Amino acid sequence: MSKNIKTIPTSEYEEVIRIVQEYYVDGLRVGSTATVAKSFHKDATMYGLTLDGDLLGGPVKNLYNYMDQHGDAPKIKTRLDIVGITPTTAVVKVDMENDAAGSDYTDFHTMIKLDGKWQIVAKVFHTYQS
Repeated sequence: MSKNIKTIPTSEYEEVIRIVQEYYVDGLRVGSTATVAKSFHKDATMYGLTLDGDLLGGPVKNLYNYMDQHGDAPKIKTRLDIVGITPTTAVVKVDMENDAAGSDYTDFHTMIKLDGKWQIVAKVFHTYQS
């Protein structure tokens, strides 16, 4: 019989959500690319489809450029859900309304725990019609 061991403490779930909330969401709210960058690995990527159906993708720098263009998002509303988690990986769903351009999105953030720190390594998103 295998051991019935809890492998993921609740503190890991809390830390994953904290990183996404404090750095990603709160950074978007105040328009701080420096804060948002704290949630991402330096080599992170992002991909998604624009409303025109065009693929937008590449380095996370594209997100920072979008933020520089559109500014802060004081009316942003989000719901964060952990889709899955292991000792070193996690996937977080971010349901977002009213970003800086007034758009709504669903993001999926793939995270990895490196050197004891959770970081987003990939973001894929869906854009909704406003």
